[in-house]
Amino acid sequence: MLVSAKDMLQKAKAGKYAVGQFNINNLEWTKAILLTAQEMNSPVILGVSEGAGKYMAGYKTVVGMVNGMIEELGITVPVALHLDHGSYEACYKCIEAGFSSVMFDGSHYPIDENVAKTTELVKVCNEKGLSLEAEVGAIGGEEDGVIGTGECADPDECKMIADLGVTMLAAGIGNIHGKYPANWKGLSFETLDAVQQKTGDMPLVLHGGTGIPEDMIKKAISLGVAKINVNTECQLSFAAATRAYIEAGKDLSGKGFDPRKILAPGFEAIKATVKEKMELFGSVNKA
Repeated sequence: MLVSAKDMLQKAKAGKYAVGQFNINNLEWTKAILLTAQEMNSPVILGVSEGAGKYMAGYKTVVGMVNGMIEELGITVPVALHLDHGSYEACYKCIEAGFSSVMFDGSHYPIDENVAKTTELVKVCNEKGLSLEAEVGAIGGEEDGVIGTGECADPDECKMIADLGVTMLAAGIGNIHGKYPANWKGLSFETLDAVQQKTGDMPLVLHGGTGIPEDMIKKAISLGVAKINVNTECQLSFAAATRAYIEAGKDLSGKGFDPRKILAPGFEAIKATVKEKMELFGSVNKA
């Protein structure tokens, strides 16, 4: 059964660890993440971008797949199904489809419009018992067509959004989606500390978890980050393992490749990546 991310993130912030959000793109990714979460006894958030939702035949299809896997695989750890970087319209579509959590990315709007739209979604999510993530300060880089310039958030604007009653807040602190360039300046812990001072017990979210050094991850958690998003690292590990299998010429026969065997190495690579991140984030045995 899908749950809101509220309880797991409040516990994470109080316990000084973070829950991983791992984006899903197909059946293999979803199954690998759920099985690893169960193995590690860790709560988990399954992220779905708008592009991935379309690729997987729509949000209702995603909900059906995830709910079916939770039941068939005997998953007992808390699982939230979360829209990642959603538009205002997509949030309502995912709420209707049965998601247990949504993110409204209003960072590209003027702050007054971000506040107005977030206010409406807070009301709807509270009525339905769903968790809601908001964003202030665009996250840099590009993820599934969503492009951000990498702003550092204004702590006062963060307080404005947090005070609306959102469950969690993503604040830009110099983090980016995708691979980090060699000249990346690192996370702005001064900004993060200021945001936490303004938002109190609000669980904070770190997007772009791939490629951030371990010491920065741990410091971010100590400063209030309770949810860390990982997508690119899973993409890279899945692609590398699948490519290596094909290039090795395995499973060759007169009938061609068995797609289940082709995808098996990528499945195991995702499991290994998720396990490593859960250990780093400190969410093991926190279910």
